[in-house]
Amino acid sequence: MSEARVTVVVASKDRLRALARSLPRHPRPVILVDNGSSDGTAGFVRKHFPDVQVVEAGENLGAPARNIGVRLAETPYVAFADDDSWWAPGALERAADVLDAHPRLAVLGARVLVGPEERLDPVSEQMAHSPLGAEPDLPGPSVLGFLACGVVVRREAFLEAGGFDDVIFFFGEEERLAVDLAARGWGLAYVGDVVAHHHPSPPKDPRGRQVLAARNSVLTAVLRRPWRVVARRLLAALRRGPAGWEGLRTAVPRLPRALAARRALPPAVERDRRLLERTGG
Repeated sequence: MSEARVTVVVASKDRLRALARSLPRHPRPVILVDNGSSDGTAGFVRKHFPDVQVVEAGENLGAPARNIGVRLAETPYVAFADDDSWWAPGALERAADVLDAHPRLAVLGARVLVGPEERLDPVSEQMAHSPLGAEPDLPGPSVLGFLACGVVVRREAFLEAGGFDDVIFFFGEEERLAVDLAARGWGLAYVGDVVAHHHPSPPKDPRGRQVLAARNSVLTAVLRRPWRVVARRLLAALRRGPAGWEGLRTAVPRLPRALAARRALPPAVERDRRLLERTGG
């Protein structure tokens, strides 16, 4: 058997049943970072899936828990999966071939199919029709975002860009990382023949997700975007009503860290980001 080129990294909290369904579907090696679960996840996985490396974070680290898995990975590429997602057979071998053939490619965005009916995820649809076009040294349309449950990253590039950050913590964490990779000269592209499956449960707290969306949209802008973009996102949050107002309130304690880490994007990356926003991408 050929040596593995891709490690699957899963971050999870209190989703033992979902993991019991998804872990058997992942090609090995697999690293599970447990975000302080209280449902016995770590012990269950160690007992029933002894070939999965389990890391107990001891608390909920949010999206940055994935950084731990990436640092521990011994392969050049890392595929992320949620506890309710998995990669199609052969997908990661294909992804590794594409990454091998395109050394500037840092992020390979896959085609994500949702639910048993395999609906194309709207984000995949947007990436497939990206207005940024296709650069000659990349394998598909250029993008400045991705779905964390449907992406394969070049480990070196991910760590160089700092991975996911705890200012954003969770929900919409992909945007800041995507623009930082582009700012460093790495390529991000959509490759539609690499497929991931996502079977999400209905959200338990839809309003909470709206609050996070408003909060993290503003914080991401503070981290990397011009002040006029920050102002637009503040106004958009205000117009959302109570969920937007709550998002702004919860953003305030995180503002000092966002401001301390603030830096401008290169003009070309900022232009591309504005183009995507104008076209709904």
